[in-house]
Amino acid sequence: MDLLPGLGLLGLLFVKEAGLPVPVPGDLVVIGAGAAAAASGGGLAAVMLLVAILAAGYVGGSLQFAFVRGAFRGPLLGILRRAGVPEDRLERLASWLRRRGATGVATARLTPGVRIGAIAASGLAALPFGPFVGGLVVGNGLFVGAHFALGMLVGPPAVTAVSSSSGPLLAVVGLVGLSLLGAAGWLGLRRRRLAAAPLSGTTAMTATTATTRSESLGLVDGLGAWADAACPACLAVDLIRGGRD
Repeated sequence: MDLLPGLGLLGLLFVKEAGLPVPVPGDLVVIGAGAAAAASGGGLAAVMLLVAILAAGYVGGSLQFAFVRGAFRGPLLGILRRAGVPEDRLERLASWLRRRGATGVATARLTPGVRIGAIAASGLAALPFGPFVGGLVVGNGLFVGAHFALGMLVGPPAVTAVSSSSGPLLAVVGLVGLSLLGAAGWLGLRRRRLAAAPLSGTTAMTATTATTRSESLGLVDGLGAWADAACPACLAVDLIRGGRD
């Protein structure tokens, strides 16, 4: 991968892990990086790229943790809410993390649909920095490493297929197929979350207003989850889990 695209990739992943609501699926970016590394011949360059991606995630995640745990707690929580991560979900996850420490952080960072709020929840839980970093290193290492390896695995066949005489047609069919799969997965998650979403204060609201509020929350929450976990494998895992928090 060339220097400028590589720096752009690392910057994007850094700001995402730092807590900014960038509407780009991080796992697909990592898969693409793996595919680019494979197309460039793999080897030491691929290892160095993976290490740089992990380092960007560790530094960005540590900054988000420090912000939520410290002076920027309120503003950052507001950003996460606008990104589709409700504060009550973070509070529930924070309570779970307090009981499990580093193991809980690693597990949350490995779980599609939960990992997007795991760092902020760790800050809310006021975990010690050592257990948090230990869990972040393990969880991100496994999750990011698996997606990078997937990109390296599927990258060369994809490049060969696109380079063939029927490449443009195959590319269009593949993009349409992935779009339909992603849309189906996203709609499934949205329906499940709408069905499970509690409606607080409905006694002071009409039924129509309550329904509209629930749909809006489900839409934003689904978009937030899509931006963090949008590869077919991650959507499948979240659908099997039933879209639960």
